[in-house]
Amino acid sequence: MDATKAIELLRRERERIERALAEQGSAGDNGELTSIDQHLGDQASDLYADEFEAGQRERLLGELAAVERAEARLAAGTFGLSVESGEPIPDERLEAIPTAERTAQEQERYEHRG
Repeated sequence: MDATKAIELLRRERERIERALAEQGSAGDNGELTSIDQHLGDQASDLYADEFEAGQRERLLGELAAVERAEARLAAGTFGLSVESGEPIPDERLEAIPTAERTAQEQERYEHRG
């Protein structure tokens, strides 16, 4: 994959993630004035929502870190090569997952190890 296309794919991925993080940050206000005398069911729902949002934020921050690693590989001239074997990652895979660090087969083995 040429560097121009890789830069564009990573730029779009970064923008998507940063937009999702910003939207998540602005969705924190539910419009309620107080939580005093809240029913236990409401508290449980709020706790679930808080935990869900925290998980989403953690996932998005992980995706942002993957973009940063891909940008570093691009700068180093190793973008599109597996971090595991050095083998080329097919362009089709990089277009679908611009932050891919391994070939599909290597990624499958990597995920099944842990």
